[in-house]
Amino acid sequence: MNILIAGGTGLIGRALSRSLVQDGHAVYILTRSPETTSALLHPTCVPVLWDGRNTTGWRHLAESDAVINLAGESIAGEYMPGRKFSRVSMLTSILTKPWTDDKKRVIRNSRVNAGSALVEALQKSDKKPAVFVQASAVGYYGPHDTVDLPETSPPGNNFLAEVCQAWEDSTLEIESMGVRRVTIRNGLVLSAKGGILPIMLLPFHLFSGGPIGTGKQAVPWIHIHDQVDAIRFLIDCAEAQGVYNLSAPNAVTNAEFGQIAARVLGRPNWMSTPSLALRIALGE
Repeated sequence: MNILIAGGTGLIGRALSRSLVQDGHAVYILTRSPETTSALLHPTCVPVLWDGRNTTGWRHLAESDAVINLAGESIAGEYMPGRKFSRVSMLTSILTKPWTDDKKRVIRNSRVNAGSALVEALQKSDKKPAVFVQASAVGYYGPHDTVDLPETSPPGNNFLAEVCQAWEDSTLEIESMGVRRVTIRNGLVLSAKGGILPIMLLPFHLFSGGPIGTGKQAVPWIHIHDQVDAIRFLIDCAEAQGVYNLSAPNAVTNAEFGQIAARVLGRPNWMSTPSLALRIALGE
């Protein structure tokens, strides 16, 4: 198959594209910087210049059997292997990028604009893909102490929930074009090779790990290998359509995650972080 991925340079996109090309599929990656992107991807992936807002230069769209939209500004920062990042510099990076109003606009607009551009491109394309995979997140449901939330659960009413709803809706029109559309609401994607996990483990490495707030918040998670396998299954399964939560069946609470992290790393799990302190330091 010919597969086009928007947002293919993130943790999920890199792992997914690697898996696809190893099985003989042709993968094209929409990216703002093709020169830099080439070093991150499998050598046979083809970077395609894209600014995240318009459809200029998308000559590969008409050849695509599947389109995967993972595009969007990182929510909490992302550690990528190969960067010269000490733990202290990683912490500094997090604390110097709070969720200001401008940052929240970037988070939202990067997703909505990318989705709108993909819709426009498909409207102009004579040949439509067989399947379109739209990324979203379990943040759609808002903050919860409940660890069991099916896809039929109502959306939350906080910022991330609103962003997820807008992200999903940005490509809803594709369904009216006769394209099978699948929406994936991802849990926290965990990998030792980058992404959010090194950031979550940072306090424990610095001997300051512990529960955040009450510690009762649910932490739905999924291993990067299962994330890739789930997306590939949804691409191949002609009956798959609609919304799917991608999460391991055994979600944990924030406090339980801390206990496990401390045990595995051999670090203490003692410093409880008040939610007010995080709000002051990081914004909403």
